Amino acid sequence: MLTTISQKTLAYVNLFAVLGALENLCELVPEAKDMIRKDSVAVGFSVKGGPAAVLAFGGGRCALSVGCENPDIKLPFGGAERFNALIDGKAVPIPSKGFTKLPFLLMKFDPLTKLLVKYLKPSPGDLKNPAFARINTLLTLYTASAAVSQVANHDRSGAFSAAQIPDGDIAVNIAGETGVTIQVRGHRLTTVKKPCEKPRAIMEFADLNAAGRLLRGEESGMAAICAGSVKMYGMVNMIDNINRILDRVSQYLG
Repeated sequence: MLTTISQKTLAYVNLFAVLGALENLCELVPEAKDMIRKDSVAVGFSVKGGPAAVLAFGGGRCALSVGCENPDIKLPFGGAERFNALIDGKAVPIPSKGFTKLPFLLMKFDPLTKLLVKYLKPSPGDLKNPAFARINTLLTLYTASAAVSQVANHDRSGAFSAAQIPDGDIAVNIAGETGVTIQVRGHRLTTVKKPCEKPRAIMEFADLNAAGRLLRGEESGMAAICAGSVKMYGMVNMIDNINRILDRVSQYLG
């Protein structure tokens, strides 16, 4: 099994899956929403030879869009390694635009990313709080499902599995809670953080606890299926290949 990771793919995962989860953090966590309630700032990230996107903050919301067209603050990176170093906390970004808005990066964006890390990498004590555990599970679902598309589109091993998936939409649901859609078109994947309307295949967790255990790696997929806490419907071969990509995702998010 391929174990090395591509820095370029990691940059896509970090931008669209990890930082992209700030959208959901601001929806789910009142503290995050309050931080940006009075702000209106668009932060752009541009990685040479890699991804580009804008995170727009305003009115307690955050929205991610592809491309880096005319943001208020622009953070350019000479390559994927430099951007990944930022995500690892080993580098400080230097804006090419928006120096007057640096206080937003220091006083709002940085605390938001730290709050995101708290929820995505919780302590055992944090998970004893049911409200915290719910948010952790939902954020992990959104992050992992977004990473699936990035790994499928940019990683060699992920692309091999994606090549086996026919066109159609795959639903990944948590019963009674929420769901996401993974769209497959011409073996390219796109994650939509909304329930799927017309799935060709469905992977459904019985409840939040079942989803949390599997997404945090506390239980194997096979054990969950045998226990009935995860069920699959429709074109199961589509889900089989998504699960193979998820195995690869764990190496990027680990």
